[in-house]
Amino acid sequence: MERQLKRFSDFAQESGPLDGTKLKIDDILNKEIMIIGFKTKDSKYAKSNSSKCLTIQFELDGNRHVIFTGSSVLIEQMEKYQDEIPFLTVIKKIDRYYTFS
Repeated sequence: MERQLKRFSDFAQESGPLDGTKLKIDDILNKEIMIIGFKTKDSKYAKSNSSKCLTIQFELDGNRHVIFTGSSVLIEQMEKYQDEIPFLTVIKKIDRYYTFS
Protein backbone atom coordinates (compact mmCIF):
# COMPACT_ATOMS: atom_id res chain seq x y z
CA MET A 1 0.00 0.00 0.00
CA GLU A 2 1.52 3.26 -1.15
CA ARG A 3 1.45 6.18 1.26
CA GLN A 4 0.31 9.55 -0.05
CA LEU A 5 2.83 12.26 0.79
CA LYS A 6 1.52 15.47 2.23
CA ARG A 7 2.69 18.91 1.25
CA PHE A 8 3.91 21.21 4.00
CA SER A 9 1.37 23.82 2.91
CA ASP A 10 -1.47 21.31 3.50
CA PHE A 11 -0.89 21.11 7.24
CA ALA A 12 1.30 24.04 8.27
CA GLN A 13 -0.44 26.68 10.33
CA GLU A 14 2.41 29.16 10.05
CA SER A 15 1.28 32.60 9.09
CA GLY A 16 3.42 34.79 6.90
CA PRO A 17 4.67 38.23 7.80
CA LEU A 18 2.08 40.94 8.32
CA ASP A 19 2.33 43.24 5.33
CA GLY A 20 1.42 46.87 4.95
CA THR A 21 2.85 50.36 5.08
CA LYS A 22 4.57 50.97 8.40
CA LEU A 23 3.04 53.83 10.41
CA LYS A 24 3.72 55.25 13.85
CA ILE A 25 1.02 54.72 16.45
CA ASP A 26 0.70 58.49 16.95
CA ASP A 27 -0.25 58.82 13.25
CA ILE A 28 -3.47 56.85 13.79
CA LEU A 29 -4.59 58.00 17.24
CA ASN A 30 -8.31 58.78 17.41
CA LYS A 31 -8.94 57.41 13.88
CA GLU A 32 -11.22 54.44 13.26
CA ILE A 33 -9.25 51.46 11.95
CA MET A 34 -10.15 47.88 11.10
CA ILE A 35 -7.88 45.36 12.85
CA ILE A 36 -7.19 42.44 10.50
CA GLY A 37 -4.26 40.69 12.18
CA PHE A 38 -1.60 40.78 14.86
CA LYS A 39 1.51 39.04 16.16
CA THR A 40 3.42 39.24 19.40
CA LYS A 41 7.08 38.41 19.81
CA ASP A 42 9.87 39.09 22.26
CA SER A 43 10.96 42.71 22.11
CA LYS A 44 14.48 43.48 20.95
CA TYR A 45 14.43 46.69 22.99
CA ALA A 46 15.40 45.95 26.59
CA LYS A 47 14.65 49.51 27.70
CA SER A 48 10.91 49.25 27.05
CA ASN A 49 8.42 48.55 29.83
CA SER A 50 7.18 45.44 28.06
CA SER A 51 9.21 42.37 27.16
CA LYS A 52 6.89 41.85 24.17
CA CYS A 53 6.47 43.66 20.86
CA LEU A 54 3.03 43.79 19.27
CA THR A 55 2.58 44.10 15.51
CA ILE A 56 -0.93 45.17 14.53
CA GLN A 57 -2.08 44.87 10.92
CA PHE A 58 -5.02 47.11 10.06
CA GLU A 59 -6.85 48.90 7.29
CA LEU A 60 -7.36 52.65 7.23
CA ASP A 61 -9.07 54.40 4.31
CA GLY A 62 -8.90 51.19 2.26
CA ASN A 63 -5.13 50.79 2.67
CA ARG A 64 -3.28 48.11 4.64
CA HIS A 65 -0.82 49.23 7.32
CA VAL A 66 1.13 47.91 10.31
CA ILE A 67 2.21 49.47 13.58
CA PHE A 68 4.62 48.18 16.21
CA THR A 69 4.24 48.83 19.93
CA GLY A 70 5.33 47.54 23.31
CA SER A 71 2.06 48.70 24.92
CA SER A 72 1.15 46.06 27.49
CA VAL A 73 -2.48 47.27 27.48
CA LEU A 74 -2.82 46.80 23.71
CA ILE A 75 -1.05 43.42 23.90
CA GLU A 76 -3.47 42.21 26.58
CA GLN A 77 -6.49 43.49 24.64
CA MET A 78 -5.36 41.85 21.36
CA GLU A 79 -4.74 38.51 23.07
CA LYS A 80 -8.06 38.65 24.91
CA TYR A 81 -10.16 39.59 21.87
CA GLN A 82 -8.23 37.86 19.05
CA ASP A 83 -11.26 35.71 18.20
CA GLU A 84 -13.19 38.88 17.29
CA ILE A 85 -10.82 39.84 14.42
CA PRO A 86 -11.62 41.60 12.14
CA PHE A 87 -13.07 44.46 14.18
CA LEU A 88 -13.31 48.25 14.09
CA THR A 89 -11.66 50.27 16.84
CA VAL A 90 -10.00 53.56 17.72
CA ILE A 91 -6.66 53.69 19.54
CA LYS A 92 -6.69 56.35 22.26
CA LYS A 93 -3.82 57.65 24.37
CA ILE A 94 -4.81 58.05 27.99
CA ASP A 95 -2.09 59.64 30.10
CA ARG A 96 0.95 57.46 29.29
CA TYR A 97 -0.70 54.38 27.79
CA TYR A 98 -2.61 53.34 24.67
CA THR A 99 -5.95 51.50 24.63
CA PHE A 100 -8.60 50.39 22.17
CA SER A 101 -11.99 52.03 22.48
